[in-house]
Amino acid sequence: MATIKIKQVRSAIKRPARQVATIQALGFRRLNQVIEKEATPQILGMIKKVAHLVEVVE
Repeated sequence: MATIKIKQVRSAIKRPARQVATIQALGFRRLNQVIEKEATPQILGMIKKVAHLVEVVE
């Protein structure tokens, strides 16, 4: 399966608990961190939920 690189560009401070949990579940620990994940439907759904906090890096 293809991999996808994701970068956290906005902070999760003062966000709803579900969004904070999604950011943590994706594996982010700090701002501007880039992580690489498998492009599964579950991961793509998580990215969609916090699209305003992350960006996909090609």
